[in-house]
Amino acid sequence: MANRLPPLPVLALVLVLTACSGASPSSGERPADSVAPSAPHTAQPTATAAPRPTKNGCHRLTYEQAVAPVVSGTDVGCAQRHTSQTYKTGRLDLVVDGHLAAVDSPSVQAKVAATCTGLYGDHVGGSTQDRRLSMVQPVWFSPTVEEATAGADWFRCDVVALAGTERLAALPRSSRDLVGGSDRFAMCGTASPDAASFERVPCSEKHTWVALATVDLAGRSYPVAEAASDQMQSACRAAARSRAEDPLDFTWSEERPTRSQWKAGRRYGICWAPA
Repeated sequence: MANRLPPLPVLALVLVLTACSGASPSSGERPADSVAPSAPHTAQPTATAAPRPTKNGCHRLTYEQAVAPVVSGTDVGCAQRHTSQTYKTGRLDLVVDGHLAAVDSPSVQAKVAATCTGLYGDHVGGSTQDRRLSMVQPVWFSPTVEEATAGADWFRCDVVALAGTERLAALPRSSRDLVGGSDRFAMCGTASPDAASFERVPCSEKHTWVALATVDLAGRSYPVAEAASDQMQSACRAAARSRAEDPLDFTWSEERPTRSQWKAGRRYGICWAPA
């Protein structure tokens, strides 16, 4: 899942009104030199810095909130139903080449992404292929520009699991070793990956196909279907044969990444077979 996840949080506004007024002079008294009353003063709205997130905190997020770059959703206890859990918090590095960078600049966000993806595997466990064949994904958040201006300087890395197309699954109380310790969120499909009705779902849900293996794709440019198949066919055939009842009669399917996935850095295909 590439990030960039919620509606902007509501900013706290401070509104200060002040006014001057004077008593009317009593009858017969010489009025003092008159001074025009001051017009009401309104302070400029200011954003309050969002509080620093807590490591291991749990949250109830929608899919849309999980793929936005800033924090939204509801913080809840991990014993309650939740769809994300924080596995890393840290301080933003806003200095790039000796200059202060904006919190939403590509260079700052790239550092956050690198940190969160780099620590993700150690948290959820499993091999690289296990994680590729899982519905579990890392997402990350940083403050809004307004919050950063008010002093917020944190970032947050969360674990989420997809329940289907643009739907998040409820997580267990702890996301530690979520991939390495269980196949609960292994990747399956409701149909062949080339079918119009195909939807990626956890294998704990109703499914008819299962993701078996991944194959790294060579080359710098996006591979056409034939080129991807040439690279994947042997590995996918072997993976399907290894689980078939009849080694001479079995079926498999090859799924190459989409152009947008390739551009985002997914340089591997997935081998599928009937469940």
